[in-house]
Amino acid sequence: MTIYNWEDVKLEQMNPLLGRQAIHCANMTVAMIHLDSGCIVPEHRHANEQVSVLLQGRLRFLSEGKEYTIAAGQVLHIPPNAPHSVEALEDSLAMDLFSPAREDWRSGDDAYLRGPK
Repeated sequence: MTIYNWEDVKLEQMNPLLGRQAIHCANMTVAMIHLDSGCIVPEHRHANEQVSVLLQGRLRFLSEGKEYTIAAGQVLHIPPNAPHSVEALEDSLAMDLFSPAREDWRSGDDAYLRGPK
């Protein structure tokens, strides 16, 4: 077993409005996603199942023409390969859980998150 402390997990600044802390395990990735108000994560999809637990703020997800707005205390499930984008309506903090682990994040193949947004 391993104990992690979020204060010790490096914050990676993906772009001016988006930061990420990630813990990669054998079969899953757990991440703290820091989104400043106005941050846009462009539409993307991944083979990973995702559960997004919103700890602070409000986020709007768009997927296949449908809008899902979640607030602090709510949880959103995103099935594998579902196209989705995200907009931070307020400064927000989300804990995202992915299964299997995000190998694209480990390898740095996550250009959709990088750069000015």
